[in-house]
Amino acid sequence: MLRWAVIFLVIALIALALGFGGVAGLSMDIAWILFIIFIVLFVISLVAGRFRGPRV
Repeated sequence: MLRWAVIFLVIALIALALGFGGVAGLSMDIAWILFIIFIVLFVISLVAGRFRGPRV
């Protein structure tokens, strides 16, 4: 998930440098959404790991 966010961020930066504002904006929005989803899933996995307990 984080990898895709970085890929869309790079696409947005390249599109911005080439003057494609619409593509850059859309790519930046997609990267932001993927980053937020990554953070939410990461926090959920941390919380779930805390409640699971030690492995035997």
